Amino acid sequence: MATLAQPAGPFALGTFSAPDREPFPGLLARERVLDLSRALDWAPTGLRAVVERWEETLPVLYALADDVALDWQPLAGLRVHAPVEPRQIFQSGANYRQHVIDLEVAHRSPDDPRTVEEARAEIAAVMDRRAAEDLPYVFIGLPSTIAGPYDDVVLPAWAEQPDWELELAAVIARPAYRVTIEEALEFVAGYTIANDLTDRASVFRRDMKAIGTDWLRCKNAPGFTPLGPWLVPAASIADPGDLRVTLKLNGDTMQDESTKDMLFGVARLVSYISRTAQLLPGDLVLTGGPAGNGIHWGRLLRDGDVMEGSVTGLGVQRTRCVTEDAS
Repeated sequence: MATLAQPAGPFALGTFSAPDREPFPGLLARERVLDLSRALDWAPTGLRAVVERWEETLPVLYALADDVALDWQPLAGLRVHAPVEPRQIFQSGANYRQHVIDLEVAHRSPDDPRTVEEARAEIAAVMDRRAAEDLPYVFIGLPSTIAGPYDDVVLPAWAEQPDWELELAAVIARPAYRVTIEEALEFVAGYTIANDLTDRASVFRRDMKAIGTDWLRCKNAPGFTPLGPWLVPAASIADPGDLRVTLKLNGDTMQDESTKDMLFGVARLVSYISRTAQLLPGDLVLTGGPAGNGIHWGRLLRDGDVMEGSVTGLGVQRTRCVTEDAS
């Protein structure tokens, strides 16, 4: 059963299913859901199809949200799945100032001669230089990592330090290639929540340090990206650069930061990615996680942990961790 939570704006979109029925794209308004595969005359089979026709469909969605006479279903009786199935996932790393400082300090070598204050100051200077030179750090994730916003998260037996990383995610509306920063937000359909789980123990290659980071190993286990619950249209979010990102672990607040702390906002990330790759409708741009990860607190994920993640106006996701049977 879904958690009742009305996001910002007159409506949001999601993927839902009734018991023993196939998932369908739905419009959420007033804690009720309208099946878009029936309400739209071209019968989309999934939410990505709706996003692919975003400009022409958006006005229709506003009209449907206001029509109380339609065949609405109570949200409480439906299962909520990840809102969209992306073809590509672009993930931004080291994009929150305080988060980068905390990670760098936590990973300092034992023989580092700098004081903590000196290390923080040097790291801050490096980030200022990156921001000035317009050089975000972006890598690619696998769609098979996507899980629902209320699904259990399976912690692989090989993951020694599984960690959380709640993030704001932008959903692309139309193909974007070599777009400017000024026009980049025109290519964003809306926003959702992503928890970009990471095994900290396998971020860096132990066999050959010169190789650097191993994003395949540390981030791409099945279900390592709980997504949703909703896709909230961009027009309902006044400023994606001023949202609160909050993650609670078993009720205790671990991450609680504003997207104001991002080095590169959504427009700069979308533009930067589009200089190399073509973004496609339904693709995700994850904007990085703020400070407050488990590696900072010295407390990593384990069996039975419950993560509750929220971003202003985007709803709440709630996932429980279960340990994979190593046998």
